[in-house]
Amino acid sequence: MKKNNFIFDLQHIWHPYESMIKPLPCYMVTEASGIHLKLQSGIKIIDGMSSWWSNIHGYNNIELNNAMKKQINKMSHIMFGGITHNPAIKLCKKLINILPKKLECIFLCDSGSVSIEVAMKMAIQYWNISKNPKKKFLTIHNGYHGDTFLAMSICDPINSMHSIYEHILPKQLFAKQPKISYHEKWNNYDIHSFIKLIVKFKSQIAAVVIEPIVQGIGGMKFYHPEYLRQVRLLCNIHHIPLIIDEIATGFGRTGKMFAYQHANIVPDILCLGKALTGGMMTLSATVTSKKIASVISNSKPYRLMHGPTFMGNPLACIAASKNISILSNNNWKKKVKKIEKYLKKKLLILSNHPRIVEIRILGSIAVIECYNFINIKLMQNFFVNHGVWIRPFKKIIYLTPPYIIKYFHLKKIIIAITHAIKNNLLFLI
Repeated sequence: MKKNNFIFDLQHIWHPYESMIKPLPCYMVTEASGIHLKLQSGIKIIDGMSSWWSNIHGYNNIELNNAMKKQINKMSHIMFGGITHNPAIKLCKKLINILPKKLECIFLCDSGSVSIEVAMKMAIQYWNISKNPKKKFLTIHNGYHGDTFLAMSICDPINSMHSIYEHILPKQLFAKQPKISYHEKWNNYDIHSFIKLIVKFKSQIAAVVIEPIVQGIGGMKFYHPEYLRQVRLLCNIHHIPLIIDEIATGFGRTGKMFAYQHANIVPDILCLGKALTGGMMTLSATVTSKKIASVISNSKPYRLMHGPTFMGNPLACIAASKNISILSNNNWKKKVKKIEKYLKKKLLILSNHPRIVEIRILGSIAVIECYNFINIKLMQNFFVNHGVWIRPFKKIIYLTPPYIIKYFHLKKIIIAITHAIKNNLLFLI
């Protein structure tokens, strides 16, 4: 029966970013607890990915579980059109308490990509009152903002996974990728490309969209906080809204509650997702100012034209509310700082290895960029056999572990990575 399930999965279930004909192998997970995934074979492996950045408190967290169990006995879902409920209100109150005062109008979405779509719709509708409505977006190369169509249009048009759709996507404006890294000395030349584009196309730009400090799947680069400060200043000068994509980095991942805080700025529109519910289920939010919300609401069609069926899902809202409570009450900053310190101590030793271009660490994110492309199938299997779950891509091995991880488990992950780096069979040479 178990074998039949594997065959069924292989023949009928399409996994993310995969082929239906020759997909990479899947590993059957039967349980998850703390930092461990239990495979069908009975082996437990350490999750170094937090289920794509989201599961920050570990699996089967008792506080999150209990909150959701209590809510599911009341109602798991109810439409949000013409109806409201306490879980949504409670969550939005908590969000407003941890966000800058300027950000006070919250649209609850159902995935990170949708949050970006809603933010871009907000920007377009904001300019509807103008005689010459603005419809273009300015961003930077090597960014990633999601897999839905408008979100794909602001992903890198050449180097992203969405380049095959480039000929049918709206044409956006792309400044050069920032080159000065987080810890390097700032030089104003890094912002020149962005300045040229925002000055030249300011009459067409509806908003600037950018990942704060950390460029995610576009290459896992960490850029200098001054770059983001300069972007904020330029948006202010030219009266262009700034959309911050905090979906991957939000809720402590970089050592700050939100990554834009590294630059001491405030966006006009903020997109949240992934760790919003502590990794329990899907939910996102697009948060904006009263000014932007009022302009949209006072111009035709006098409302924001978006409404996901599962918008404001009560079960997801109660998980997110409890997640924020956990973050407010525990010592997550200390935990993330300890993870960062240990990763720097143990991983940076590999920096001089001839296979490695660079090792980058910020908060509880570690990136090992290699010269050669990785054989994903073989390396994935190698990691599982060494008791860890790490999912590399292209030339990059990266870690985003749960905040509850212990030194012993991080040590095991780093040992596995060290052996993988030295294994020629795991790279495409």
